[in-house]
Amino acid sequence: MKRRDVLRGIGAIVPTLSLTGASPFLARVAASDKLTIASIGVGSQGLRVLLDLLRLPNVQIVAVCDVNRGSSDYLDWGPNELRDKVRTVLDDPSWGAKSPGPTAGREVAQSIVNAYYAKDRGQASYNACTAYEDFSELLAKEHDLDAVIVSTPDHWHAPIAIAAMRAGKHVYSQKPMAHNVWECREMARVAAETKRATQVSIFNSDSTASRQVHDLVASGVIGPIHSIDIWTKRASAFWKQGLATPTHADPVPEGLNWDMWLGPAPTRPFSREYLPFVWRAWYDFGCGALGDMGEYGFDTIARAVDLNVADRIQASTTDLFPECYPVASSIQFHFPKTATRPELQLRWYDGGIEPARPFELPDSAELGNGGEGVIYHGEHGKLLTAYMGQSPRILTPDGKLALPYPSSPEKKEPFNPAKPTQGGSASGADAPHYLEWIRACQGGPPSRANYAYESPIVETLLLGCIAVRTHEVLAWDQENFKFTHGSDHATALLKPPYRAPYGL
Repeated sequence: MKRRDVLRGIGAIVPTLSLTGASPFLARVAASDKLTIASIGVGSQGLRVLLDLLRLPNVQIVAVCDVNRGSSDYLDWGPNELRDKVRTVLDDPSWGAKSPGPTAGREVAQSIVNAYYAKDRGQASYNACTAYEDFSELLAKEHDLDAVIVSTPDHWHAPIAIAAMRAGKHVYSQKPMAHNVWECREMARVAAETKRATQVSIFNSDSTASRQVHDLVASGVIGPIHSIDIWTKRASAFWKQGLATPTHADPVPEGLNWDMWLGPAPTRPFSREYLPFVWRAWYDFGCGALGDMGEYGFDTIARAVDLNVADRIQASTTDLFPECYPVASSIQFHFPKTATRPELQLRWYDGGIEPARPFELPDSAELGNGGEGVIYHGEHGKLLTAYMGQSPRILTPDGKLALPYPSSPEKKEPFNPAKPTQGGSASGADAPHYLEWIRACQGGPPSRANYAYESPIVETLLLGCIAVRTHEVLAWDQENFKFTHGSDHATALLKPPYRAPYGL
């Protein structure tokens, strides 16, 4: 335990103890190096991250925050996935027995934290985790807080992260890093200004697969790369896009602060077309398939081929809608030549669209992996991988497929080897991904997916989102933060207005 828990423990156990005298409790403060963390946004994904962090011995969860008190309408990755993960981590097979569906929210998360620490410490009860509806109240009241986790919808990422950094907190936030291009710049700038440790939830930033892709490209086995295709089955396989704006309002669920959920976004009536999960489809809240999955795929590519910011972007899509991303899109990004590679074309496809199959690929060979994949086109051949670099295959011009690394079955290691019964990662991110950020918070080297590194990647993605919304050919001047070709409408999307009193 750390500062606040020691004081609360003293107050609960020995109410009349004087803190000015010697006490065996106080020695635990000096001996502890635990990072005190608050989790802001504890819906389904935020709860998964929370389950991971609870099991790290050098972390103490002291507070949770969400605009939803609690409900059972979240999204599962599979049958009873979220419920069973909570049961495994808590070692409680009865947890959630009366819940009609995936259950999350601030009171749910608070009860999980308290139950975990009580069992972990052999106590009958534990009540030191505080729950908040408003993140600004959390930042104002939690004086001993070291860091925050931001797992909110996209439109809240930057306002919360920047407020937390200015309050002296380190930040770990979900992808995409930001909701618009201006926010990318501001998040990186404030991180540098405040010297806070940051990390985006790009857990493949230092994966074996990503490193292998980098090594294969650097080896020159396929020659200089002139173009890349990347495609994902999102969003059509996970949520709907191409939706008309709702014309009727649904009752606001009990326990949900809808106005605060909207936050910096324009006011609108509540609708089940927005919550849960489908908010990703709407311009005001999410960034469509490109925002949801793009940072994962582009991160591996950026490390392999030295991507900078795209200077020319254009898109074609299915039918456009006034406030919602289209069903499917194809986006072309042009990257200027660098000292290490020629100019590069990167083509993105989503919603069921796939790139042209290489004519030399054997008919019996699958193009991608599970409807997703990446193709690196080089002068002497092609490199085909799964979406995040897994299962690499070298395709030669004469149609021969070479597997440069031996394939091995995926191992589902326990998240905390010291406690294997608590299962694997709940969020998909293994412990080393979190630990590099924790080391950065404690003064170590920056984590690989920090805001400075991810900012140009996400800037490019969000320029792609503007191309999708406008169907314009956009020419981008990165240095001067302006379009040299693009309409006033496109320019306005670089930095949309925030609803008062919210903003950066």
